[in-house]
Amino acid sequence: MPISVVLGSQWGDEGKGKLVDLLCDDIDVCARCQGGNNAGHTIVVDGKKYDFHMLPSGLINPNCKNLIGSGVVVHVPSFFAELEKIKNQGVNVDGRLFVSSRAHLVFDFHQITDKLRESELSNAPKKAKIGTTGKGIGPTYATKASRSGIRVHHLVNDEPGAWEEFETRFNRLVESRKKRYGDFDYDGAAELARYKQYKEELKPFVVDSVPFIHEAIAQDKKILVEGANALLLDIDFGTFPFVTSSNTGIGGVLTGLGIPPQSIDEIFGVVKAYTTRVGEGPFPAEQLNEIGQALQKIGAEVGVTTGRPRRCGWLDLVILKYSTRINGYTLLNLTKLDVLDTFEEIKVAVAYKYTPPGATEAVVLDSFPADLKVLSKVEVVYETFPGWKQDISKITKYEDLPENCQKYIEYIEKYLGVPIKWIGTGPGRDSTIIKA
Repeated sequence: MPISVVLGSQWGDEGKGKLVDLLCDDIDVCARCQGGNNAGHTIVVDGKKYDFHMLPSGLINPNCKNLIGSGVVVHVPSFFAELEKIKNQGVNVDGRLFVSSRAHLVFDFHQITDKLRESELSNAPKKAKIGTTGKGIGPTYATKASRSGIRVHHLVNDEPGAWEEFETRFNRLVESRKKRYGDFDYDGAAELARYKQYKEELKPFVVDSVPFIHEAIAQDKKILVEGANALLLDIDFGTFPFVTSSNTGIGGVLTGLGIPPQSIDEIFGVVKAYTTRVGEGPFPAEQLNEIGQALQKIGAEVGVTTGRPRRCGWLDLVILKYSTRINGYTLLNLTKLDVLDTFEEIKVAVAYKYTPPGATEAVVLDSFPADLKVLSKVEVVYETFPGWKQDISKITKYEDLPENCQKYIEYIEKYLGVPIKWIGTGPGRDSTIIKA
């Protein structure tokens, strides 16, 4: 059975978890491919809310196995804390949750240095802070890239001398961080002692993810890949440097799970009906006015992981066209459409105009620009639509949506050249219209 992938198409927080949960009713394996516990997915089932950060959202389906892939970075204390929380909510994970032996470990000192680095940037002359979650994700990917990181298999290895090697690797990493940041307040011996205990606790979850996922493919299992973050936060294709530290697009699916591209059949892009982002960085369609405030309030736009209010603006189709080019979405899920119910008119960004240095006339850019200096100077061109001024949260059929609502949806489809199959009209599992 070919693999389906769910990816965020904007700056994250589009509602990927809800689509994953909907699709997981008919899925055998749900896999996370990148990121860490800096991501947050909220699922509402029968009025009960579940918050996922590192764990795959497919755990809600009692028949679905779940894999944390090699491209994910794992903070073990957070893994067990999140696991305990969902167990207390009645979710049985026995024999259904697995962690790749190749995944890199996030330690407390990664989290400490993450915050120290952000503090440095905040105090720099140009105030260039990234807006990181402080979860240690970036520093862990940095040690991975520098080939000094520590992987899950280093922790759970029972070979003679393996624990001594783990200690050596760990102490070497701590020493290098203290050379960089000074003697920060941290008890390495205490963390090492905790990890000696975690070694035994984590073992039952650890698998070699390559044969795990390829055996599922060979057995014709239905596999769903759950992306974290979103394309505009991709380390290569996002608004660098205001991005996360992994590949959040389709490339990260391949490298994070070790699967060939021909095994992927469907790529589902999740699109919020307006645009939000958390943290620092450019946001051309942001509305620093009563419109943005209304979107934030009505949409309850607060980060699941951080608790930070999200910045809000109109839907940006320039971003989405760029995102579609890179990820190759085959179908779209338009979420939180009901948030727009009360607006008299709704705007959509359809182009960026930019006047190059020395030029007297603006030109329309042919894509989302790489240079943030260019991006900061663009003039956003909007298309304006009349609102539908009607509560759509109880509507279950596409043809029953207000005419202006349908026109909004169909304009997005035409602009992007991708069909919208799922339309979110509320937070609950059942608040989804499936469009033929």
